[in-house]
Amino acid sequence: MGKIRVAVPTRAHAGLEDTVSEVFGKAKTFTIVEVENSQIKNVHVIENPAASYEYGAGPVAVKTLADLQVNFVLSVELGPGASGLLEHHHIQKIAIKPNTKVIDAINENLKKLKI
Repeated sequence: MGKIRVAVPTRAHAGLEDTVSEVFGKAKTFTIVEVENSQIKNVHVIENPAASYEYGAGPVAVKTLADLQVNFVLSVELGPGASGLLEHHHIQKIAIKPNTKVIDAINENLKKLKI
């Protein structure tokens, strides 16, 4: 396995210890985790520019992640628009349980995180 980038919609700025947001498009932040050879190599948190949007947050969030060259999104739920746009950008989706810590979501899905 090579180097991949995984985005997780999150509630704050706690990195791997943060809790997964139950919403995708309006999540406060995205925790971006770089994984190489099944090892976490880098973690950074970005503000979601669409968090305060009343409408159309999903497409803006997807564009942000596509610009960051994300390969996977681990998310509780995705709307049809965001889901279709992720597919368009060749970003794979993996469903995860709500209230999961980012580190647990990554570890539980390491086998699926392959390009």
